[in-house]
Amino acid sequence: MSTHAHAPGHAASGQHHTPVPKVRTLVAVWAALIVFTFLTSWVSEIELGEWNIVVALLIALTKASLVAWIFMGVRYSTTLTRLFCVAGLVWLMILVLLTYSDYSTRGWTYQAAPWSTNKSAGSSLK
Repeated sequence: MSTHAHAPGHAASGQHHTPVPKVRTLVAVWAALIVFTFLTSWVSEIELGEWNIVVALLIALTKASLVAWIFMGVRYSTTLTRLFCVAGLVWLMILVLLTYSDYSTRGWTYQAAPWSTNKSAGSSLK
């Protein structure tokens, strides 16, 4: 059994106090998320060409960052937790860039051709 004296207000189990965001902060972040949701909807109606997806992803990244930083408590987490959050976002960016590079370098356009009408391969219906 431990004989260490505990300071008043500290838990005897050795747990540390986790800061809780103020209600004002939570409401402000919630309002920002609502505004960004409407912004996403509004931007989707504007013809920006290839920039539509870029703007949509930037808004989504901002919303995800707000949720992780405030609601999930990454702001008060350890450095290792922050590192893993950033590493996850970097990995997501790598996957998006690889997908875009594959999509943008294709020189063909897709045209659906049902197999049952392909005369050279024969009919599947007999």
